[in-house]
Amino acid sequence: MEVEKLKTLIKGNNAIAEAALRAGCKCFFGYPITPQNELIEHMATEIPKLEGRVLVQAESEVAAINMIMGASGAGARAMTSSSGPGLSLKQEGISYLSGAELPAVIVNVMRAGPGLGSIQPAQSDYFQATKGGGHGDYNLLVYAPASVQEAADMTQKAFDRSDYYRTPAVILVDGVIGQMMEPCEIKEADTSSEHDKSWAIATRDASKEPPRIVNSLYLDPHELNDHNKRLQEKFALIAKNEVMYEANHCEDADIVLVAYGTASRIARTAMNEVRKNGLNVGLFRPITVWPFPSEELVEQTKKAKAIIVVEMSAGQMLFDVKLALEGSKPLSFVNEMGGILPSTEQIVAEIEKVGDR
Repeated sequence: MEVEKLKTLIKGNNAIAEAALRAGCKCFFGYPITPQNELIEHMATEIPKLEGRVLVQAESEVAAINMIMGASGAGARAMTSSSGPGLSLKQEGISYLSGAELPAVIVNVMRAGPGLGSIQPAQSDYFQATKGGGHGDYNLLVYAPASVQEAADMTQKAFDRSDYYRTPAVILVDGVIGQMMEPCEIKEADTSSEHDKSWAIATRDASKEPPRIVNSLYLDPHELNDHNKRLQEKFALIAKNEVMYEANHCEDADIVLVAYGTASRIARTAMNEVRKNGLNVGLFRPITVWPFPSEELVEQTKKAKAIIVVEMSAGQMLFDVKLALEGSKPLSFVNEMGGILPSTEQIVAEIEKVGDR
C-alpha cells in the first residue's frame, strides 16, 4: 500500500519562498510591502542557514530589480517579490531583463489598486503582468496558481522555464492565496541538470575566453530590429509550448465559467452547486495567463451557449476572453474590486439569469 506523503500546513507566501529555495534560488532581493511580507521574512529566516545564498532587503524596489539583473547576469538563480505599487517601480528593470535575455522569477502578490489602493486582495495587476508592464515589445511567462500547493509547484516550474528560455517568469497570485494556509507538499526540485548558462558572466574562463557582455542596448536600428525579431520568435515558441489550463465539465456545459486564481475557487463552488440542481455548467481556468490559452478556451466552449467571466478586477482577463472568442458566444461578467471577493451567490444568480434567456 502506497503511503501518502506528509503535507505541511503552510501559508502561501511561505510556500512560494520555500519552493524557491528548494529550486536552487541563490539570490533574493526584495523590499517589504503587504500582502507579501511573509515571503521576505521566510527568506530572511532560511537563507542565512544555507551556504552560498544571498539575501538583501534593498533600499527600494528599483534597487531590488537591478540587483536581480546583476545576479542573473552572473548566472545565479534569482528571485524578487512585491505587490502592486512595488511591481510598478520594477517595470523598467523587468523590461531590461527581458531585453538582455536574463532569467528571473518575479512574484506579485496582488493587492487592490490603483495608486496605493489597500492591502486587500485583488486581481487588478493582470494587464501589468500579461501585456508587458514596461516599455518595448516583450512578454513575460506568467503563472496564475489557484492554491498554495499550485503556487509552490508553479514557483519551481518558473525557475526551470525561465532558465530554459532565458526570460523572466512571473508568479501572479492575489493576497488571498498569499495569506491563506493550506496543506502543501513542497518538493525537492532536481537542480542537477540546470540549463546551460555558458552565456553568463561568472561561468567564463578569463584565461581562455574573451569578455562576455550582458546587454539590452543596440544603437544600430538594424541590429535592434534583428534582436527584437529573435525575441518575438522566442515568445512565439513559449506561446506554443507552455500553455497551461484546467477544464472542468466543459464537455457537456451549456454555460462555462472562466476564472483564474482565487476567483476560480469561488466559481468552482458555484458550478458544483448548480450542477446538483441539474444545470450543465463548466469551469475553464487559465493556469498560464500569458500565454493565454485562447485556442483551448475556444475548443472547450464549442458546445456552450454562453460564457460567464468571473474576476476580482474591472475586467482585465475579460479582454483576453473576448479576443479569443471573437464574439462567437454571449458573454457576461461577474466581478468585484477594491479587495471585495465575488460571492458564490452572485455567480449562481448570474448563471440562473443567463440560463433563463
